[in-house]
Amino acid sequence: MGAHRIRPGSPEAPRPPEQHDLGGATGGRVVTEHGTRGALAEVLDLLDVRRTGRDRFRGETGARRLPRLFGGQAVAQALMASGRTVPDGRAAHSLHAYFLRAGDPSKPLELTVRRIRDGRAFSVRHVRAVQNGRDVLELMCSFHAAELGPRHQYGASPPQPGPDDVPSLEHWLNPHRDVLPDWWALPHPFELRFFEEPTGLTRGRVREPVQRFWMRSAGRIPDEPLLHACLIAYASDLTLLDPAIFPTGRSWYADPVIGASLDHALWFHEIPRVDSWLLCEQRSPVGAGGRAFTHFSMTDQLGRLVVTGAQEGLIREQADVHGSVVVGDTEKEF
Repeated sequence: MGAHRIRPGSPEAPRPPEQHDLGGATGGRVVTEHGTRGALAEVLDLLDVRRTGRDRFRGETGARRLPRLFGGQAVAQALMASGRTVPDGRAAHSLHAYFLRAGDPSKPLELTVRRIRDGRAFSVRHVRAVQNGRDVLELMCSFHAAELGPRHQYGASPPQPGPDDVPSLEHWLNPHRDVLPDWWALPHPFELRFFEEPTGLTRGRVREPVQRFWMRSAGRIPDEPLLHACLIAYASDLTLLDPAIFPTGRSWYADPVIGASLDHALWFHEIPRVDSWLLCEQRSPVGAGGRAFTHFSMTDQLGRLVVTGAQEGLIREQADVHGSVVVGDTEKEF
């Protein structure tokens, strides 16, 4: 699961998103002030996993698609399912996920939650995500009732420049609409403001494997920490593998290269509001053996570190056929 290059207009290209009334994943009201109503509303609908048994849920798919099921969606749906089984007052503080095989973006995920432990302050859950009887994702996550304790953070200073001083995503992507799939060409559920051109999405050039951008949801979100954590989990997989191809000068959509997330980990030091600006810094310190390691930090506008994440991904160059990478049978491909 991850970024895949396809030619706009090809049969594999994602369909435009349908328009939905805005509603929170647990029925709360969402008020849009900036960004796109339909794109955010669809993500919220996807996160509203449907209970099919005591610890069983179904995660639907939407019209906004990649050739394979988006890994961030699978992680977010699994986190939402697990969160709906824990006692009140316990918030997600960490998760670790393995992507076992490429998912089908047109089919729902069947999510089974196993209650590993409910202690005095912690709850641990295991989630198995299945399509057509085959495992797609396994996730372990832990929830904690916050306690009083020592606090520290080194290097806590307000980040600069601010979001108002950084170009919009459209500024960078508009000149490259000819190579972008609808996933990026159509309105997006998150506002992303990159400090530099996001060359993993546009036209590649050799650069340091570091990427910084401001991010927030395209509308206000209800005051539900689980929902904010799930939206952060969804967004955390959008561009995390991009810095791994910067040293090669490649782009996902202008060059014959594909990537897939292999595993994904998040630590919520605090659960921030995803509808407020968050600064994300992504780095890829090493790549070897066809795999690359990336990690990121997320800070709020006061400079407080709120989320840390890491991922290993698969990167392969593919034979280019008439300007479009051939996306073959996923079982054989990976």
